[in-house]
Amino acid sequence: MTHVRRQLAAVTAALALTATSGAMASPAFADPRETDKTATATGYGGAVSTVDPEASAAAIEVLRKGGNAADAAVAAAATLGVTEPYSAGIGGGGYFVFYDAKTQQVGTIDGRETAPVGMPNDAFIDPATKKPYNFTPELVTSGVSVGVPGTPATWERALERWGTLDLGQALKPAIKVANRGFVVDETFRQQTLDNKLRFDAFTSTRDLFLPGGDAPAVGSVFKNHDLAATYRQIAKEGTDAFYGGPIAEEIVKTVQTPPKTATTGLPVPVGFMTTQDLANYKVLDQDPTEVKYRGYEVYGMAPSSSGGTTVGESLNILENYDLKGMTPVDALHHYIEASSLAFADRGAYVGDPAFVNVPTTTLLDDVFAKERSCEIDPTAAAPKPVAPGNVKEYDGACPAAVAPLAKDSDTENISTTNLTVADKWGNVVEYTLTIEQTGGSGIVVPGRGFLLNNELTDFSTVYDPKDPNRIEPNKRPRSSMSPTIILKDQKPFLALGSPGGSTIITTVLQTILNRVDLGMTVSEALAAPRTSPRNGATVSSEPAFIEAHGPALEQLGHDLVPAGDAFTSAAEIGAATAIEFNPDGSLTAAAEPERRGGGSAMVVKPTKKLGR
Repeated sequence: MTHVRRQLAAVTAALALTATSGAMASPAFADPRETDKTATATGYGGAVSTVDPEASAAAIEVLRKGGNAADAAVAAAATLGVTEPYSAGIGGGGYFVFYDAKTQQVGTIDGRETAPVGMPNDAFIDPATKKPYNFTPELVTSGVSVGVPGTPATWERALERWGTLDLGQALKPAIKVANRGFVVDETFRQQTLDNKLRFDAFTSTRDLFLPGGDAPAVGSVFKNHDLAATYRQIAKEGTDAFYGGPIAEEIVKTVQTPPKTATTGLPVPVGFMTTQDLANYKVLDQDPTEVKYRGYEVYGMAPSSSGGTTVGESLNILENYDLKGMTPVDALHHYIEASSLAFADRGAYVGDPAFVNVPTTTLLDDVFAKERSCEIDPTAAAPKPVAPGNVKEYDGACPAAVAPLAKDSDTENISTTNLTVADKWGNVVEYTLTIEQTGGSGIVVPGRGFLLNNELTDFSTVYDPKDPNRIEPNKRPRSSMSPTIILKDQKPFLALGSPGGSTIITTVLQTILNRVDLGMTVSEALAAPRTSPRNGATVSSEPAFIEAHGPALEQLGHDLVPAGDAFTSAAEIGAATAIEFNPDGSLTAAAEPERRGGGSAMVVKPTKKLGR
């Protein structure tokens, strides 16, 4: 598909636009020339990879003015809240991973949303029918699905710990883009149309994203003055302006009394969030997960995310095999089996560690992984789903006793965004943030210009006291976000992450496999066709992957099916970003060449000045 690329201020400034208090899409069309959206960039002085050129440009601007990776990451994330409002924004949450070049240490921030204190265990049960709400569009389009947002607090905490700018300074590029607007591309229009039924259910969302009853036209300029004003208030007052005062009151009113249109047929269950929930929200400083793989140190996000444990366990299992010495099909077979085993353990044991005794140390133990590898037959796929391992008794020997099969319903949606940033000092950020489904809950806070998340649908729909991901008040739902930083001798080698719900884990894992074991460049590793083994009877795969490897893998017993679900018509898996740190001191930023219309990789300087 040919995509009309988002263009910069010089293009939009010439358009005559009528100012409004909220967002608008100009009926005029921008210059049809496309802004460069480069998938790979190599250079010096810092680098960034995001899904959007406006966000990448915001990060590069900060780096060029002397800001560091944390500063640039917040600037890029805030800009994505403008240009990618259906995937991210201050109404959501995420996970921030930082490598500090001075200390050579990796730190993380858990900015995951939390359930309101007053949320009951049966919140997802329709009181009229005593049965669970239909998942889509009813449950995902609701106040009851909205978790207490963590993104603004994450930005503020990241700048406090590692940044050189204050939050107001970091928000300036995003405020500029929100005011002058960006050019609508085909992806933005199609995502709007895909959500038309949901967006039309709320007066505030309809006014913002469906002006005149239709999605903004490709090539028109979309402005969001309400969001710019919200950002300006946060810039002036800090996050106290978001977690208290009028904004907090407006969020709570929106959750408890969604602004439904008179014509919608959706039930829109109301939520339980209060201003006290917002006032009490805290991000968590956490140690990362860590495993060794082929001489590299792989750092990820600990629970409440399941990304670090599941990627780490999979790598530990795979390290028992010489993947480089295998044919590509045999290597992929082992990847599918290892990922399935790790997903079985994810479903059985991983949840919010404040509520669940998560055996993180065991899940990342080489001995446990050795025992799990006993389940892999090099000549045939195991029947799926496989059972979780026994985390209480293991010694690395075969055969191993297994735990009872876990109930692991996967309700995590695919729409998220990810960014990767590195600066001239060697600091690195990997940051994954989300509002959950494309369009989140579908509810815009009136007059504020941002969508609220529907992140609580990541909890298991039906309450089971044995389920580590059961609904509980103030709990963080389990996530698959997997921001990952890989070091070699405590120096950065590769940073990567992706959106995609539970396919995030497999996207990160397969990209590492491609780069480290199969000898691809970072750009090739990112662009290669993907498959997403998550311990199901079938393996969701991109059509190009099925075409390349399907017959051979099917002979081994794998049932590959085309990717795509009720939330998207695209047969794509993930939309990754990455930066590799080259031996000559240069940086290679890599983004998607095609998925989601292609990403945007940029560097501060394409060449190294002589004498430096």
